[in-house]
Amino acid sequence: MAVNGTDGCQEVGAALEKAYLSTMYSLEFALGAIGNSVVVLGYIFCLKEWKSGNIYLFNLSLSDLLFLCTLPVLVSSYSRGQWIGSSILCHSNRFLLHVNLYTSILFLTVISIDRYMLMRYPFRDHALQKRKTAFIVCIAVWVLVILELLPLTFFLETVSPANNFTCLDYASSGDPEKSLIYSLLLTLFGFLIPLAVMCFFYVKMLLFLKTWKDQSSSVLALERPLTLVVLAVTTFSLLFTPYHVMRNVRLASRIPALNMSVCTQSAINTAYIVTRPIAFLNSAINPVFYFLMGDHFREMLMAKVVQVLGRLKSTGK
Repeated sequence: MAVNGTDGCQEVGAALEKAYLSTMYSLEFALGAIGNSVVVLGYIFCLKEWKSGNIYLFNLSLSDLLFLCTLPVLVSSYSRGQWIGSSILCHSNRFLLHVNLYTSILFLTVISIDRYMLMRYPFRDHALQKRKTAFIVCIAVWVLVILELLPLTFFLETVSPANNFTCLDYASSGDPEKSLIYSLLLTLFGFLIPLAVMCFFYVKMLLFLKTWKDQSSSVLALERPLTLVVLAVTTFSLLFTPYHVMRNVRLASRIPALNMSVCTQSAINTAYIVTRPIAFLNSAINPVFYFLMGDHFREMLMAKVVQVLGRLKSTGK
């Protein structure tokens, strides 16, 4: 009976991966591919003058598209209950997935700083608002994230008969003690510090608005950048926090010295599985930020759509 009970505990996680992860990642791919493709094409074909905020948001969208390219293989594998590719594809898939996670966090943080600078210097006369600076910052973000994630490849296990030819996620791979140390460092530098920076500039925006509260026209003009940062902070809190907490708890539960039962480990793993697609849901909802930023992206895109429809209508006649 004990053996059957243990097997039942382990089967819950496998069933959840097959039904829940494949469904959630399919929805994220469908929504994210449409939204981010519209944004990228809109910037490439519609935007005449690139500003710092446009550059950051464009890179954010590229990061999301890079992640979305990994989802078809994941969905197919989870739905079949077995990894369909090689170990190299498994490792590169997991690596790109984490690259998206941490570049998204950093780009959203940089965007919050850019929105504050737009409030403080509306005529874009500060060095941080220059396009050259934005390009340098974007390159730095990509390089930093790639470097901080290189150790991840050493913790991922290969696809083999030992793990039933499954592409194990990071929290289920390798030596849990060493992985936990790295995961905690990644949580601190990749998530908590950017979150603190974002909150810092959010508070500065509130103080800035309070200073200008008697100038109603100025306050109205600044509401959209503030809304952007409020939504970004909410995204951080609701999407990223549960994932980072449960990833570390999942790694800790696998440490032999803690001697956790199989069912306890399975329950923790089940909670961790639930948080995974929630964290990456940001790739599907990030396009919302493009329509809330104060650089007239929505108006520009709609004008282009009306122009194209007008040409098609004329051609049809």
